[in-house]
Amino acid sequence: MGATAFDHPFLSGLVGDEETSAWFTAEADIRAMLQFEAALARAEAIHGVIPEPAAQTICAACAAFSTDVPALRAATARDGVVVPELVRQLRAAIGDASPHVHVGATSQDVIDSSLMLRLKPVAFVFAARLAEIELRFAEFHQAFGDRPLMGRTRMQAAIPITVADRLRAWHAPLGGYRETLTALRFPLQFGGAAGTLEKLGEKAATVRSSLAQELGLVDFQQWQSQRAVIAEFAGLLTLISGSLGKFGQDVALMAQAGDEIGLTGGGGSSAMAHKQNPIAAETLVALARFNATQISAIHHSMVHEQERSGAAWTLEWLVLPQMAISTGAALRLAHELAGNLSRLGSADP
Repeated sequence: MGATAFDHPFLSGLVGDEETSAWFTAEADIRAMLQFEAALARAEAIHGVIPEPAAQTICAACAAFSTDVPALRAATARDGVVVPELVRQLRAAIGDASPHVHVGATSQDVIDSSLMLRLKPVAFVFAARLAEIELRFAEFHQAFGDRPLMGRTRMQAAIPITVADRLRAWHAPLGGYRETLTALRFPLQFGGAAGTLEKLGEKAATVRSSLAQELGLVDFQQWQSQRAVIAEFAGLLTLISGSLGKFGQDVALMAQAGDEIGLTGGGGSSAMAHKQNPIAAETLVALARFNATQISAIHHSMVHEQERSGAAWTLEWLVLPQMAISTGAALRLAHELAGNLSRLGSADP
């Protein structure tokens, strides 16, 4: 049984998202870390830091390598990070070329770059889902936009509006989030022991640039103890889930009013067979509130002591994956909910 609702055997059916979760599995993380080690070997061979045959051996080993996960677990408990044991296993598998593995790098380089390699496709998945929801809202505008609706302020009837007026509040922020996601620049982390790449000497900048190109990441300023990259991404997640939570809240209230919306596909009740509960709408509200509480932890994790913090870094590991999965679930549910809306506003314009 999972320790969180996101990987729980049945709760994950409600608040989980398999496509997003797949990027936060141990398998995906190990694959991305090995991708980093192979790319580092290629970049260092280009600039004569390690021999080309050694780089070829390392790349071949990374492509076929099978890790001992129980050993990784035991070593992480001891070392606080998985990379020392992963590198040890990789070197043992490589043999004669082992001294050329992981040259100039440190654990944080591998772990943070792995995260960026995995957040990049997550961002594109989220952008595509936002586009699908936007399309559905545009269809609603075309079909129902002129129909009357009672505007409500502070939960009380205010003045008549149209469906288009309420749709505008649902639709307006999504395009900006989508554009931001597609424009994000995911940076390489490569600084060595204390962020200075001291072991690479005068070749540090060129190796770093080549490594970024190999991985499809941006050659960015050193950010190992400056975590705005993480905080900004997490903040965007809260904005997306928050706006979708507003959509869910409005739909739930319109369903309560009874005559303002046509909603199919609601959830059943064990006690009242006649009910069609707005499950997706309610869950959007819960997910929005969940992310709103988690962003505080991410902001706490920005406080790194000196050149690296074990405590702040670990806090990121605890929080960011759940925020991403929560946002993926919110996008999934918002698309599902939009597909279940058969009418908005009065039946008679």
